[in-house]
Amino acid sequence: MKCTIHANKQFVRGTVDPRLFGSFVEQLGRAVYGGVYEVDHPASDEEGFRTDVMDLVRQLDVPVVRFPGGNYVSNFNWEDSIGPKENRPTRLDLAWKALDPNQFGLQEFMHWAKKVGTEPMMVFNLGTRGLAEAKELVEYCNHPGGSYLSDLRKSHGSEDPFDIKLWGLGNEMDGPWQVGHKTAEEYGRLASEVGKAIKLFDPSLELVACGSSNSNMPTFPKWEETVLDHTYEVVDYLSLHMYFRNDEKDIATFLACSASMDAFIETVVHVCDYVKAKKRSKKTMYLCFDEWNVWFHSHDKDKQQTPWIVGPSLLEDVYTFEDALVVGCLLNSLLRHCDRVKIACIAQLVNTIAPIMTETGGDAWKQTIYWPLNYASKYGRGEILECRVEVASYENKQYGTIPYADTLMVHHPETGEIDLFVVNRHQSESLALNLDLTGFGPDYHVFEQVVLQHADLYAVNDKDNPDEVKPSVVAFTDKNTSALQVAPLSWNLLRFHR
Repeated sequence: MKCTIHANKQFVRGTVDPRLFGSFVEQLGRAVYGGVYEVDHPASDEEGFRTDVMDLVRQLDVPVVRFPGGNYVSNFNWEDSIGPKENRPTRLDLAWKALDPNQFGLQEFMHWAKKVGTEPMMVFNLGTRGLAEAKELVEYCNHPGGSYLSDLRKSHGSEDPFDIKLWGLGNEMDGPWQVGHKTAEEYGRLASEVGKAIKLFDPSLELVACGSSNSNMPTFPKWEETVLDHTYEVVDYLSLHMYFRNDEKDIATFLACSASMDAFIETVVHVCDYVKAKKRSKKTMYLCFDEWNVWFHSHDKDKQQTPWIVGPSLLEDVYTFEDALVVGCLLNSLLRHCDRVKIACIAQLVNTIAPIMTETGGDAWKQTIYWPLNYASKYGRGEILECRVEVASYENKQYGTIPYADTLMVHHPETGEIDLFVVNRHQSESLALNLDLTGFGPDYHVFEQVVLQHADLYAVNDKDNPDEVKPSVVAFTDKNTSALQVAPLSWNLLRFHR
């Protein structure tokens, strides 16, 4: 099957904000206890952080990590998570019916984030708490000293302020499942007042307001309009959340699901721009897609969990090769919308619907979905080009007309290199690539192709076979690009230079 891609370096969709490759750590399941934090593990450092997990996180080069939730945050008292560990209370986490001993709290997260080289996105509890607690948290974290709460931080061993720049104004407040669920009017008013107070402390802080929990919510997209009516001039980003599933084992439909991510983003952009026009504003609202992933494998197992224990095994999806293909398509979708989506967080980072898995007391390994995220993080940071793609398509009853090739091209002006991400959705035919690189000159040629493929769509990586699904790398010495092939049902990265 022929696939022709036309690209011109003058036609740039947008420049990628590195924070688009962010992730998420919530006090949920074994994401923290048994994941990033395990005091008795032989690979843990002096603070109880698993060094094997930190190594895998560093390899992903995750620029921002959202914490501490998620549904968990709407019942979280930040004061419980600071100071001497022996004095911290154990609380009931109502969101996930677990015990939270508060041994990995605010200070530990900040230390861990520094060690892995990421920036924090801290989320306020706007469920059971509000304005007073939010402004006090900012004072504790960011004020240099001389006030009660900043001096309290110093007494806890953190002389310098944490200097957290990115803050989330609650989590999924449109959801009836949320502790402290609010109507759009209630949440919009609260978010506006909290945002104004935070900006009085430091107008350079970036704020994220809650958008809809998914595009199927009955309040979508009216929720966005109402919330932005209150917050448009106060916040910097509006959040989006979406998860994807394949209960029917329908590969053609599953590989097309990124079309729903495209539609969700584009609808929210239209609402943002409508509110901008209505308010006669000069400000552009950007998007923070701070929860996204495949999530459905663990649902039946989660129903059988014992409540009110520390670190239950929840949401531990074991990802297949098929899931990795879908994650590759979802990354392409986010990158294609980099002109408006500036921040994104795959949910989550370790154990709970995550690219990294661990065994408590044992090994850590890379899930199948680790690989497209890893390569996108390394080679997706540049200018996203507007491409015209000529390829056959198929008709899908859920998503309509879907091209067999899902493509994304990145130009790196500083080096002149071009990176092309391609997912071949066809189940039996290869793609023969034909590239028209108008404006780049005649000397560009491929020098490397990274391929992720497997004969079994349901192949997984586990502790016994951690490398069952992993990429292969093909180096090219011939400058002829006319014979480039992309195998059926495969994820690919093709790299070009002069």
